[in-house]
Amino acid sequence: MHDDRTQVEDRVTRVLEERIRPAVHPERVPMEVARWDAPGEPVPVAEGLAAPYRPAEVGEAWGPPWGTTWFRIRGEVPEQWAGRTVEALVDLGFDERMPGFQCEGLAYTAGGAVVKGLSPRNRWLRAGAPAAGGQRVEYFVEAAANPVVLGVPPFRPTELGDVATAPKRPLYEVRGVDLAVFDPAVWELVHDIEVLDQLMRELPVDSARRWQAVRALERALDAIDLQDVNGTAGRAREVLAPALAAPAEASAHRVSAVGHAHIDSAWLWPLRETVRKVARTAANVTALMDDHPGLVFAMSQAQQLEWIKEHRPEVYARVKEKAAEGRFVPVGGMWVEADTNMPGGEAMARQFVFGKRFFAEEFGVDTPEVWLPDSFGYSAALPQIVRLAGARWFLTQKISWNRTNPFPHHSFQWEGIDGTRVFTHFPPADTYNSELAGRELAHAARNFRDKGAATRSLVPFGWGDGGGGPTREMLGRADRLADLEGSPKVRLERPAEFFAAAEQEYPQAPVWAGELYLELHRGTYTSQARTKQGNRRSEHLLREAELWAATAAVRTGAAYPYDRLERIWKQVLLHQFHDILPGTSIAWVHREAAETYAGLAAELEEVIGGAQQALAAAAGNAGRAAPDTGSHLVFNAAPHARGGAPALGAAPAAEPGPAVRHTRDGGAHVLDNGVLRVVVDADGLLASVRDLAADREALAPGERGNLLQIHPDFPNMWDAWDVDSFYRNTVRDLTGAEEVAVEEAEGGGVAVRVRRRFGDSSAVQWTVLRPGAARVDLVTEVDWREAEKFLKAAFPLDVRAEDAASEIQFGHVRRPVHTNTSWDAARFETCAHRWIRVAEPDYGHALVNDSTYGHDVSRRVRPDGGTTTAVRLSLLRAPRFPDPRTDHGVHRFGYALVPGAETADAVREGYRINLPERRVPGSGSVPPLVETDHPGVVVEAVKLAEDRSGDVVVRLYEARGTRARVRVGFGFPAGEAARVDLLERPLDSAPDPVAEQGAVRLELRPFEIATLRVSRRG
Repeated sequence: MHDDRTQVEDRVTRVLEERIRPAVHPERVPMEVARWDAPGEPVPVAEGLAAPYRPAEVGEAWGPPWGTTWFRIRGEVPEQWAGRTVEALVDLGFDERMPGFQCEGLAYTAGGAVVKGLSPRNRWLRAGAPAAGGQRVEYFVEAAANPVVLGVPPFRPTELGDVATAPKRPLYEVRGVDLAVFDPAVWELVHDIEVLDQLMRELPVDSARRWQAVRALERALDAIDLQDVNGTAGRAREVLAPALAAPAEASAHRVSAVGHAHIDSAWLWPLRETVRKVARTAANVTALMDDHPGLVFAMSQAQQLEWIKEHRPEVYARVKEKAAEGRFVPVGGMWVEADTNMPGGEAMARQFVFGKRFFAEEFGVDTPEVWLPDSFGYSAALPQIVRLAGARWFLTQKISWNRTNPFPHHSFQWEGIDGTRVFTHFPPADTYNSELAGRELAHAARNFRDKGAATRSLVPFGWGDGGGGPTREMLGRADRLADLEGSPKVRLERPAEFFAAAEQEYPQAPVWAGELYLELHRGTYTSQARTKQGNRRSEHLLREAELWAATAAVRTGAAYPYDRLERIWKQVLLHQFHDILPGTSIAWVHREAAETYAGLAAELEEVIGGAQQALAAAAGNAGRAAPDTGSHLVFNAAPHARGGAPALGAAPAAEPGPAVRHTRDGGAHVLDNGVLRVVVDADGLLASVRDLAADREALAPGERGNLLQIHPDFPNMWDAWDVDSFYRNTVRDLTGAEEVAVEEAEGGGVAVRVRRRFGDSSAVQWTVLRPGAARVDLVTEVDWREAEKFLKAAFPLDVRAEDAASEIQFGHVRRPVHTNTSWDAARFETCAHRWIRVAEPDYGHALVNDSTYGHDVSRRVRPDGGTTTAVRLSLLRAPRFPDPRTDHGVHRFGYALVPGAETADAVREGYRINLPERRVPGSGSVPPLVETDHPGVVVEAVKLAEDRSGDVVVRLYEARGTRARVRVGFGFPAGEAARVDLLERPLDSAPDPVAEQGAVRLELRPFEIATLRVSRRG
């Protein structure tokens, strides 16, 4: 037989697009359109419905960027359509290529009831099934003129990302508003042809099944009268029926299809628009469920459901109804789909505390799976956190974006830094916005890397980011693909059903130990420094606020600010969303984030100040003598004692140690405090940092530290996201100094100040040595005016390190410094929290910081045979998309070099630089509520229990990576102490602590997290 395959394929394409699809709505009549343009920000629904509408025409322009136009559409069903299915078709100016990234609408009845969302792939409103002749049809559409920020071509700088800079001209025009007859037979034929056509194109050319599909499609097209598609659709369906009835092979891959709508809580739109996006999508999904009982829809992010509850209670009522039926399924367990690289340990825990609590209280669900498809890499601390939150399974997708090394598994056991494992699935369809198209399902089956041992994968399907979620077309495909020869078997089901079956069939799943590093989007550790600093500062202020408020509640009976702290936590957690904290959202989002963080900081300072004043007053009264008006208490929120103040307590300010000596050596400044000898040369750079006790120099011979270096930064794509390795090919050292001067350091000690200029920017740097300090403090203030540049601070250290230890949540990871393998080479930019340490077996150095996350570490052998390990902090970037002026303005960074640091020293100094002492007038002392006797066990949080019982909750962890036996003492009349999970529920899997008088003893494995709930007596 001649090979006429391509001729049939081309025929199918044209006939389907030009004749059959248009026949789904064979008859149309235009509807009457009126409009009202809302001034400024979106208005309440009642105001939009009652607004003064004016007549409008199809083709009329509407919508300045970020504006809202309300449309009223009216029509009458023709008498001859009586008894048929009728729909209103609304085209606001949609582009089908980019659902979720342009204008959207939400339709209401005249009485204000939500109908469903309107988007490029979901334009219809059911007007009658069957309709009555002469029936009046009226809808109101709240249309959002969201601009296309990620345009074609993409990644071009644009002012559309902020309402303050966007142009005021209209963006869209209404292309059509019609009443139309819906022909279900033709709609079904479209999907018969489409499914078989897509399947055919994915099968091998030499397979019999492909040729069966070719011939079936050919015969079906022959059966259609192109001048009477509606009259002959049934005949064509009969021809296709045998081909669509052929069952799948017994060995066919099995796909669990889960309805989904990945919605970024902010990205190329502000937070306020996400509030509307989730309402539109939830309205769509619940309406679709009425017509398709088999649809299961999974929605993560408790914050988004809370938005629906607050802003669209009628939609929320429908969500709860469908959730009670088990079809609208809350998943994920987190407050938002957060970044997992940069949130601190306690913040990561609270993502689950607040997320899972919301799902339990609102839906009666204890979510067993963590749903995190789109975050930019996954911390090695997550498996333990997931398990301690009461979850069993983890889902991710983004690792499919790796640019160097394909990930070797799709179902596997993921092992965290403490040894905890969690069954993890990575969908081989390589998308979280599937259409259930033939190419996607065929790719999933071919791509699945666990063939032979496992047979199942999951595919999330539905248009995301406001694109409307699942559609009736996707469900039409799912129906046909349930059991079809040549295709994977597709079943609509809940994620938990998939995970339970997948885990059961794969008991010996391979193990991946350590972080899931994304070989892409490495610039997210640095972009939008203000947002990152706001997050870091907020996390530590919350630690202080909870600690001192709990201490004041126990010591003085002061009221604990439960509601206020919860509200602040939720705001901080929201801003850890994976396009906010990573710095990849539009300017509007980051402008508002800066304002939010400033407001939260002011509130938290108020909470902290009030609690400390109450404690200082109580401490003074306890001393009975009149307080010395000149005396101060030092409050130390860090988990290690310092300056005479105990960890987590307060004591009178200690006398300062011996003064720092300053001398000159030619043009250099020499600072000496008896612990370190620091030389700052005439360029204002560190020429020497000598550990006097070890008699060892920290810096490599002939090299200088705290060197600002600037690189060009123009990645191949994804500007705010990516740093490509070739940036390192060109570097400029910023050595020129306009001024080098000595001054008294704030808080004691001596500082050397240097001023520099480069490009359109300037910097002031301080090198500070304090009395008795084992570290040299460095402050860099930059007025940043660059574009497409990358600024780093370099420290060439005289150690031969095999790896770099970087702090993550509740511990640290070690990453090789060499580039032996492609996996090692791909980690050329990494994330660390408060510290990074490089060392030889008996000696090393730490670099600690108060607000940066991006680092790179490299190693080179010098001509003298020694090895230099260079550690660099990534301070600032200047991408132009999606924010064309990313980080312009003044920034202040604090960091410190700690020579001779052990891991425990790095941990201690990392906390100290982020939790400075606070001085409050008063006398006496404030004993801590909690004390530990092991230097490697760190108290991460002290607070009162979430259930408002008054119990004290203490979270601690082993920080050095060793086993620990620790005594945890309580500075209050303690009752029963129990190990609990993150949600403060009894933890059966952990051994009970051994009780002692006013204390308990625990045994912790390396990096183990322990949460204690302690009742109070008296």
